[in-house]
Amino acid sequence: MDITNSPSGLAWETADELDSKLSKRLRDIRRRKKISQEQLSVQSGVSLGSIKRFEQKGEISLLSLTKITMALGCEDELRNLFTSTVYSSIQEVINEQKQET
Repeated sequence: MDITNSPSGLAWETADELDSKLSKRLRDIRRRKKISQEQLSVQSGVSLGSIKRFEQKGEISLLSLTKITMALGCEDELRNLFTSTVYSSIQEVINEQKQET
């Protein structure tokens, strides 16, 4: 298990595991909407090979991931990932306030 910068210092999942879960979730959404990989490729502008690689290995560029989420109507979930700031210490709050001034 990887050590990360999380507040506890421990990651419950590796980056590969998170990527795999994300790709599975989007594949499941695609299937639920009855969209083939080929159709998603056309609708998103992402190559069919990239979509296949993403669904099999979890590997994709951020731009392609964004295009896929938009084509599947999931862009709000992606947008909301970083909407609220989560602080792990009071020092992070202080540092952010210093940067804003």
